Amino acid sequence: MADPIKWKSKIILAKIESEYGTDPTPTGAANAMLMTDVELRPMEGQDVSRNLEHPWLGAQETIPAGLYVTLTGSIELQGAGTAGTSPAYGPLLRACGAAETIVTDTSVAYNPVSDDHESVTVYFQIGPTLHKMLGCRGTATQTLNAQGIPVLRYTLMGLFEAPADAARPTPDYTAFQIPKIATKANTPTFTLGGQALVLSQFSFNLGNDVQQRLLVGREEMLIVDKAESIEARVEAVPLATYNPFAISQARTRQALVLVHGTQAGLTATLSAPTCSLGRLPSYQQSQNILEWPLAITPLPDEGDDQWTLTFT
Repeated sequence: MADPIKWKSKIILAKIESEYGTDPTPTGAANAMLMTDVELRPMEGQDVSRNLEHPWLGAQETIPAGLYVTLTGSIELQGAGTAGTSPAYGPLLRACGAAETIVTDTSVAYNPVSDDHESVTVYFQIGPTLHKMLGCRGTATQTLNAQGIPVLRYTLMGLFEAPADAARPTPDYTAFQIPKIATKANTPTFTLGGQALVLSQFSFNLGNDVQQRLLVGREEMLIVDKAESIEARVEAVPLATYNPFAISQARTRQALVLVHGTQAGLTATLSAPTCSLGRLPSYQQSQNILEWPLAITPLPDEGDDQWTLTFT
């Protein structure tokens, strides 16, 4: 009898596809992803009933259809350690409808694009069982909470291939740096409309609408729309300092800047220059301190410029 398969035996690899749905053969040495809180749904789809007319009672046989695979997992938000070098998880950002721009020895920036979305092949291996997810595209949410590790949580959807046993690769995680906890020292900047605010919780949702387009002649995961959103809980301040009620009613555009990290190669800056501030539906408190739950919408100005995530 074979040994049981250990849950913690997971290995995840991801590599950009040069042609959609064509396996670029990721390797453990070059394409390993260091993830947390991983969930694989290996056979999503529908069960199509045959609905046969029998002269007796009983269950109907169903046939699996519309099959695809979903992988969800988080990656710690940190730079590559060297300015101008892409973070190891850069391919996943690119598969979430973002373009990558590299300035040698200076920066790597990601911004949304409406067309020509890239895709990745993901290998998910648990024990000897290898799941190949081709043509993956997805969405992600950046979360940064005080005294926590900032993360990017991805949901990737890929084409289904029957899993098979395979030799296990040796993953190399040396490209992943040790993250910094979100603190006053490590997260030096959070401003909205130019006003510095004290931040307790923050999430930025790319809001990609990913659809499985499984037709005769086309099988593809498509990003068909996107609607980014930001939620930030901040300490309330006097309205003379910052007035979210007046700003929301006046529809005054707000520039948002969040900087995490202070060292070269390990600094991530989220910039959303043209944000709309939503209504403030409630007050909240933490440790008996009044907080505002702010609903913020990054809006395009000239198109595909509603946000930029830059590593320097």
